[in-house]
Amino acid sequence: IPQISYASTAPELSDNTRYDFFSRVVPPDSYQAQAMLDIVTAMGWNYVSTLASEGNYGESGVEAFVQISRDMGGVCIAQSLKIPREPRPGEFDKIIRRLLETPNARAIIMFANEDDIRRVLDSARRSNQTGHFLWVGSDSWGAKISPVIQQERVAEGAITILPKRATVEAFDRYFRSRSLSNNRRNVWFAEFWEENFGCKLGMHGKRPGSLKKCTGLEKVGRDSSYEQEGKVQFVMDAVYAMAHALHRMHRDYCFGYPGLCTRMSNINGKELLGYIRSVNFNGSAGTPVVFNQNGDAPGRYDIFQYQITNKSTAEYKVIGQWTNKLHLNVGAMHWRTGDPTLPVSVCSVPCQMGERKKIVKGVPCCWHCERCEGYHFQASEFSCELCPYEQRPDRNRTGCIPIPIIKLEWHSAWAAVPVFVAVLGILATSFVVVTFVRYNDTPIVRASGREMSYVLLTGIFLCYAITFLMIATPTLAVCSFRRVFLGLGMCFSYAALLTKTNRIHRIFEQGKKSVAAPRFISPASQLVITFSLISVQLLGVFVWFAVDPPHTVVDYGEQRTSDPVKARGVLKCDISDLSLICSLGYSILLMVTCTVYAIKTRGVPETFNEAKPIGFTMYTTCIIWLAFIPIFFGTAQSAERMYIQTTTLTISLSLSASVSLGMLYMPKVYIIIFHPEQNVPKRKRSFKAIVTAATMSGKLVQKGSDRPNGEVKTELCESMETNTQLVYQYQDHAKLI
Repeated sequence: IPQISYASTAPELSDNTRYDFFSRVVPPDSYQAQAMLDIVTAMGWNYVSTLASEGNYGESGVEAFVQISRDMGGVCIAQSLKIPREPRPGEFDKIIRRLLETPNARAIIMFANEDDIRRVLDSARRSNQTGHFLWVGSDSWGAKISPVIQQERVAEGAITILPKRATVEAFDRYFRSRSLSNNRRNVWFAEFWEENFGCKLGMHGKRPGSLKKCTGLEKVGRDSSYEQEGKVQFVMDAVYAMAHALHRMHRDYCFGYPGLCTRMSNINGKELLGYIRSVNFNGSAGTPVVFNQNGDAPGRYDIFQYQITNKSTAEYKVIGQWTNKLHLNVGAMHWRTGDPTLPVSVCSVPCQMGERKKIVKGVPCCWHCERCEGYHFQASEFSCELCPYEQRPDRNRTGCIPIPIIKLEWHSAWAAVPVFVAVLGILATSFVVVTFVRYNDTPIVRASGREMSYVLLTGIFLCYAITFLMIATPTLAVCSFRRVFLGLGMCFSYAALLTKTNRIHRIFEQGKKSVAAPRFISPASQLVITFSLISVQLLGVFVWFAVDPPHTVVDYGEQRTSDPVKARGVLKCDISDLSLICSLGYSILLMVTCTVYAIKTRGVPETFNEAKPIGFTMYTTCIIWLAFIPIFFGTAQSAERMYIQTTTLTISLSLSASVSLGMLYMPKVYIIIFHPEQNVPKRKRSFKAIVTAATMSGKLVQKGSDRPNGEVKTELCESMETNTQLVYQYQDHAKLI
C-alpha cells in the first residue's frame, strides 16, 4: 500500500482507539447478511440452515444473519452448524447427515472459506444429494472457480454475492510495471515473483527444488496470468478515506501551517474518527465513499448464480444486485437442468383456503393446517371464526354468505298431494252445495236441516281451502289469514255438528220425561247457538292479533344441518307449535264434545235423523287427529320439519272434512240424484205421537235386553205388530225434525 505524504507525522491516538479502515470501506457482515436474507425471502424460503467456518468471518456472518432474521421475522433457522478449523476425517460427511435431519430446510446459508466450501460440496456429491441442497454463499464464495471445480453438478443453482467492484486500470498499469528492481521496498514481492512465474531466485529463492531460475526480466501479465484482485478498489478507497480525514483535520486545526502543528500532535482518537466518518468523495471506481452513523460504507453487492448452460458449460451469471434494496431478476435464474420450477425450502407448505395455521411451539415457520369446520370461516391466517347465525361459510371458507331462504313450493310433492286432495274436496263440496241449493225444498234436504247443513258445508269448504293458505308464500296478509281460517273451518264444522247432536240428545231425553218439546230446537235457535260457539273462536283470534301481531320470520334453526352447504333458512309465519295447538284447541274441544254427544245418542234407531252417521264421523275424525299429534310433534327435530308438518296438518284437515262430507252428505246426494222416488214427503205426526213411539221403542229394546230370548219372542212380536204403524209414523216424522 503506498504511503501517504505525511504518514511519518501522523498523530497518535491517545485513547488507543483502533479503527479498521479497510473493513469499514468494504460492506460489513450486517449488509452481507441482510442481502442474503433478502434473497432468501424473495425466493420464498422461510426454513433454512446455516453453515459457518470456525473463526471470526464465518461466525460473525452467521450471527448477523440469525440476528437480522430474528428481528425481521419470516425466516426460521433449522440448524446452525460450524465447520472446525481442523476438521477430523468424516467431519464433512457428518455435517451433510446432520443437514439431512431437517430435509425441508434445503437452503443452506454459507459463511465459509474456499476450502471448506469445496469439501462440503464434495461430501454432498458423494452422499448422492446432488440437487437437494440450495446453496446461498457469502462473498468468500463470490464468483470463484476453485470451490466448484469438478463439482459443477452439485453446485448448480448456487446463489452467491460479491461486493460490487470495478477494475482500476491505473492499478493494472502500475502493477504490471513492477519488477524486482523497482519494487524492493515490498519484502513479500520476491516470494510473489517465484510463485507467479514458477521459478527460483538465487539465494533469496523461496522455492528450493525448482528447476527453473528466475531471470528478473519476467513481466507480470505477459509471462504469467494476471487478474486484478477484487478488493483493490476498497484498499485504495480506505487509504484515501484516511488521507481526506487527516487533510480536513489539518486544515481545521493548523490553519495552513505546514507539517504537523501542535494542536494535531496529541489529538483524541474520537476526534479523528469523527473526521473519518464525515468524509465524502468519489472513490477509485467513481462511486461515492461515505460512512453511515455506524461508520460503515453503503452495501453494494452483485448477485450471481452458478449455472450450467445447454452446452454443459458452467459459469457464474449476474442475476441481480443489492444496494440497500434487492433487485433480483428471477427470470434469469436457472436451476437443475430441465427443471423450470422454483425450488422450495419451507418447513410447512402454505395452508389451503379455509384452513388456519396452528404454529408449532418454538418454530414460527412450522405449522399444521387445520380446516375451519362447521359454520366457521377463515378469519385470518391463524384463526377461524363463527359466521353470523343467518350466514354460512362460502365454498372456500374465506368468508360468509347468506344462507339460502326456502319455502314450501307449489311444485313440491309435499304440496302437490295436499293441493290435489283439497281441490277434489272443494269440487265435491261445491257439487253438494249446488245439489242442495237446486233441491232445496225436497224432503231430504229439508229433513237434513238446511240452515245447519249450509253452515257445516261452509266449514268443510274452509277446511279444504286452508290448504292453499298453508302452502302460499308467507306474507303479512297470508299470515293474518292463516290465523283466522286455520281453526275457523273446523270450528264451523264441529259447532254445527255439536249443535245437531245436542239437539237430538235433548229431544230424546226430553221424550223420556214428558211430551213437551225441548227449548231451542228451531232452526233459528240452532243458528244462534252455532254462531255463538263460532264467535268464541273468532274472539280468541282477535285477542291473538292484539297480543302478538302477525309477521313473517326466517327460521335458520329448523334446517341448520351439520353440513353448512345443506343449511337453509325457512320463510314462515311467526306461529309456534304451541300457538298452532291453541288455535286448533277450541275446535278440538268442540270435536271431543260432539263425540261425547254422538256416543250418548248411539242408541237412537238408524232411521232417526243423523245421529249414527254423525257418530261414525266423529269416531273417524278422532282417530285422524290422534294420528296427527305424534306425527306433527314427532318430527319437530327433523330437517324436513316444515314439509312434514305442513303436509300432515293440511291432509288431516282435508281428511276430517272428507269424512264429514262423505258420511253425512254423499248418501243424501246419491238418493237425490239416483233415487228421486225416495225423496218424497211422509205424513207428519205430532210431537206427542213421536214421543209415544220413541217410548215404546225404548221399552221394547229394554225388554229384549232384560229377558231370555225364548221368553220374549212372543211378546216382542205381538208388541211390534201392534205398534208397527205407530213406529213408522214416528220414524217419518223424526226425519223431519
